[in-house]
Amino acid sequence: MAKASRNLRGIRLGLRDLHGILLLDKPLGMSSNQALQAARRLLRAAKGGHTGALDPLATGLLPLCFGEGTKIAGMLLGSRKAYLAECRLGITTTTADLEGEVVEQRAVPALDDAAIEQALASLRGRIMQVPPAYSALKQGGEPLYVKARRGESVDVPPREVEIHRLELMAHEGDRLQLMVECGSGTYIRSLAVDLGERLGCGAHLTALRRLWVEPFREPAMVTLAELEQAAGQGEAAAEALLLPLAAGLADLPALALDEQQACAVTRGQQIPWPGSPEQGRSAAFDPDGRLLALVEPDPAGRIRVLRGFNLPGP
Repeated sequence: MAKASRNLRGIRLGLRDLHGILLLDKPLGMSSNQALQAARRLLRAAKGGHTGALDPLATGLLPLCFGEGTKIAGMLLGSRKAYLAECRLGITTTTADLEGEVVEQRAVPALDDAAIEQALASLRGRIMQVPPAYSALKQGGEPLYVKARRGESVDVPPREVEIHRLELMAHEGDRLQLMVECGSGTYIRSLAVDLGERLGCGAHLTALRRLWVEPFREPAMVTLAELEQAAGQGEAAAEALLLPLAAGLADLPALALDEQQACAVTRGQQIPWPGSPEQGRSAAFDPDGRLLALVEPDPAGRIRVLRGFNLPGP
């Protein structure tokens, strides 16, 4: 009943069922949720979600999922990501970026690229990282930043993250530019803080741009201005900026089902795994090329549906 009521409210508000993924270039100064809501309004999408928050300080790729696309938002949240980060040495702040208050200032020693590389090397691979106190992580059901803003002491336990790539791109005075490729849950602000401590002078993040999120390695990003312009030309023009849901599963093997198999999967019936024995998690398509489900083989050699998609036909 609650779901039906939400759908009726959506109809009254002129919202529509829209399915797909928008590769948004999030603007500076806007939260991820604000960017999502702005895109939803322009698309008049009934349902939408983002794939992992970017701080207001950050710009760049924020995949937005609409309709059935929200079912894979969690997968994209856990994907590998790449950033171009800038940090300033010698100053630490309450938020670990330039939006916070200065906590301490220290002299920046004379650093050559070899010394910086030595510090960077210690931060590559699987490392333990303490997330910022000013973050959306929850403790006792409440975001840490809420506790921190009240002046409460926040004890954040370290957790393991993976840094696949960490390279110095530019060094000018007390400013460093870094290329970062990392796994899920990594805070680039904390990476800047840890680097500053290893260099003996402290640091904070001054700029951050997300370059890509797997599987979107070379994303054709869309700005809100471009989306607004397209929306002014009509629904079809705005919708043309969306990628199909299957694009979010492009890194997975495709499993082509015949008509009988597709019907069984749609009905939730168990059938023998139709793929090769070594094939794992896959995107299953019907004979018309319509994405049906995210599937994998179970131990008994049958098809297991992890996520079913109710997409309109071609």
